[in-house]
Amino acid sequence: MQKNWRRRTFLKASSAALAMGAMASSRAYGANEKIRAAVVGVKGRGRDHMGGLEKVDGVELAAICDIDESVLAERSADFAKDTKRKLDTYTDMRRLFEDKSIDVVSIATPNHWHSLASIWAIQAGKDVYVEKPCSHNIYEGRKLVEAARAHKRIVQHGTQIRSAEAIREAMAKLEEGVIGEVYMAKGLCYKWRNTIGRAKEEPVPAGVHYDLWLGPAPQRAFSKNRFHYNWHWHWDYGNGEIGNQGVHQMDLARWGLGVGLPRKVQSMGGHFLFEDDQETPNVQIATFSYPEEKKMLVFEVRHWITNAEDLRKDGPVGNIFYGSEGIMIIPNYSSYKVFLGKNLEPGPSREAGGDHYANFIEAVRSRDPSKLHAEVEEGHKSSALCHLANIAYRVGRTLEFDPATEQLVGDAEASSLLTRNYREPFVIKNIA
Repeated sequence: MQKNWRRRTFLKASSAALAMGAMASSRAYGANEKIRAAVVGVKGRGRDHMGGLEKVDGVELAAICDIDESVLAERSADFAKDTKRKLDTYTDMRRLFEDKSIDVVSIATPNHWHSLASIWAIQAGKDVYVEKPCSHNIYEGRKLVEAARAHKRIVQHGTQIRSAEAIREAMAKLEEGVIGEVYMAKGLCYKWRNTIGRAKEEPVPAGVHYDLWLGPAPQRAFSKNRFHYNWHWHWDYGNGEIGNQGVHQMDLARWGLGVGLPRKVQSMGGHFLFEDDQETPNVQIATFSYPEEKKMLVFEVRHWITNAEDLRKDGPVGNIFYGSEGIMIIPNYSSYKVFLGKNLEPGPSREAGGDHYANFIEAVRSRDPSKLHAEVEEGHKSSALCHLANIAYRVGRTLEFDPATEQLVGDAEASSLLTRNYREPFVIKNIA
C-alpha cells in the first residue's frame, strides 16, 4: 500500500509538471543565444547568485540591484575587476524590471521581499530564481505560484540541495523502498548562533534606501539589529532559523516522505540563554501530522551546545528518515548514508553535488518547467511548513489545517498570521 500511495503521488506530480510544460508559451532560446541575467539583493546570498549565474554557459550577468549603495558599488567594482565588464546598477528593483533586455532575475533580498519581488519580475516578463523561503507567509507564497502560472514563467526555488546528484539518488532510493516503509522524517538545524545583543535606533546610514528596504513591512525607525542579516530574527522581515537554514532540511523531509501540506501542526520552543533584540525562537520543535498517509514530520532547531544525533560528525544540519527496514541519513548538502536492520549495518551511500543555477537555465532555455528540480509549487509547500510551525509557536496551540484550501480551521487569531498587512505601494495585486 505504501508503494502504491507513493506511486500515485509521483504520477500526480508528473502529470502536473507535464501540464506546466505544455503551458509555457515563450519561445525556446537557441543553443548559442545569450541569456541576460540580473540579481536583486547582493549583500549576502546574492553574491553567490552573481557568480553562480555568470559561470553557467550561455549566461551573461548584466545588472545588479541593491538598496545599499555601498554594497552595490563594492559588488560592481569586484565584478568589473574580475571580468573586465561593467554591470548596470539599480537601487529600485522596479526600474530594473523595466529593462526588456533582461531575461532572468534572481531574488536574494530579505524574506519579506521574496514573493513580491518575484511577482513583479514575473509580471514584467522575467523568469525567476528566488531564494528560500520563497515567501514570508503562506498567502503570498500561493500568490507567487498563481503569478507563475498566469504569466507562464519559469520559477526556481533556491533549495539547491535538490540539484545534488546524491540527494536525487537518495530520494529515488526512498521511493524504491531502500529502508522499507518510511513513516517519519526528522529535520535538524543546530547552527551555532550567538546573541545579537541590543542596538539602539539611529539615523539611516548614508546611501541606504531604507524605505525600499522596508517595502511591504511596517514603517519604523532604523536599527542595525533589524538590518543586514539580523533581520532574520525579526517577524516583520524574517522567519527565524526554521525559515532560514531550516527550510532546506524541511524541504528534504517533505520530499522524502512524499507528502504535501499537513492536517495538524504543533510547535513549542523559546528564545533561550540570551537577553537581546531577537524576536524569533532559537530553540524550536515542530511536528506535522499526515493521518491519511500515516506519516509524521519532526523538525528541531537548536542554537548552542548540543549533540549531533545521528548526523555523526557531519552536522550541524541534516535529515534522518526512519523506515521499517532501516534509516537514511542526509548529513549535508551532497551526500546520504543508509543503515539497515536492527544493528544498523551500513548500506548504500554516495556523495555528489550539482548545479542549481544550471538546472534553472536549462529549464529557461527549453521553456519546460518540468525540468526544474525545485519548481515554485514545491518551494511554496516547503516554505509553508516553516510558516505553519511559526504560527503554531506564536499562538501556543495545536493547529488544524486544510491542505486543499491552505486555511486554518476554526482559529481566527492563527489565521490572521497566514498573511500580513502590506504597506502601500508594496502590495500584491492584479496577479493576472
